[in-house]
Amino acid sequence: MTVTFPPLKNDLLLRAARGEETERAPVWVMRQAGRYLPEFREVRTKHEFFEICRNPPLACEITLQPIRRFSGLIDAAIIFSDILVIPQAMGMEVQMNPGPHFPDPLNTPSDIAKLKEVVDVNQELQYVFDALTLTRQELKGEVPLIGFCGAPWTLFSYMIEGGGTKTFTKSKTWLFKYPEESKALLMRIADVCVNFLVGQVKAGAQLLQIFDSWAGELSPHDFASFSLPSLKHISTAVRSKLAAENIPQVPMTLFAKGADQSLSSMAQTSGYDVLGIDWCIEPVDARREVGHTIALQGNLDPNVLYGGKEAIEREVKRMCESFRGGKPPKGWIANLGHGITPGVDPEDLRWFFQCVHKYSASK
Repeated sequence: MTVTFPPLKNDLLLRAARGEETERAPVWVMRQAGRYLPEFREVRTKHEFFEICRNPPLACEITLQPIRRFSGLIDAAIIFSDILVIPQAMGMEVQMNPGPHFPDPLNTPSDIAKLKEVVDVNQELQYVFDALTLTRQELKGEVPLIGFCGAPWTLFSYMIEGGGTKTFTKSKTWLFKYPEESKALLMRIADVCVNFLVGQVKAGAQLLQIFDSWAGELSPHDFASFSLPSLKHISTAVRSKLAAENIPQVPMTLFAKGADQSLSSMAQTSGYDVLGIDWCIEPVDARREVGHTIALQGNLDPNVLYGGKEAIEREVKRMCESFRGGKPPKGWIANLGHGITPGVDPEDLRWFFQCVHKYSASK
């Protein structure tokens, strides 16, 4: 059954993602539906994290919270979910207490046999699709809705490390000790990502973002050898599957945090419309690396939001000047260089949005 959605009133994000010149930069922030919001914390007192992810009305409500609070200032909603729903769909148990924990991680390649041979995303992840459809309807066209997934290397790391890590010893041991098995598992994860992302577009997502949160933990050589092929496979296969079903293409964003030295190769080979950058590279330098056919997203240091209004305004102005280069904004989506952190005052985030509106606007 085809679902009809309300017409989109604000297409700034989609125009910027296509590389077009815009009257100002569209702006949203990663993790914008989350712990810094008191209304989110209120919901969390009554519901476990993955319970919210699996409950479409709750996921919809949390996705809409920042849109309501910052109405008129924010140019996109991103569905409330988690990158680790894919390992769950593949048959792994994931707990959140408070960070992610895998009670039974993959220790050696023989453990891959514990994963499901075939993953039916329509069965395993229908709750995400239902949340997207409901949220798209409830947005009433105010802003576009972003769908997402984790990148294979980042998911691979969690599945092997068993949770967060500072050393990546176990996951990197796999890369160096079992390179072929590692590449096979990365592509197996990528195939699930492809079907998941296509399903999100069918459910109402208007832009897709792939989060390679641990890309910067790999050397440029290892990123090119292990992560980039699976990322390219995702972009190519998603577009191919959408075309085969006569579904309109949507822009795709790759955020490979910390992989600044690989920006040029990502721009040339990955097949994404938008590349996200962190705060460790100047926007003007990132533009030099990627050229002018790919849009950029970023890149304020999230910790600037703790510096007070004067610091926020100063740094946003500097960021806007670097991205714009004295010209109207073109192919740029304003964002943080990583996710917003829990201690941020929502009013300071409001000021960030207001400053982006002010300093990114065409004069």
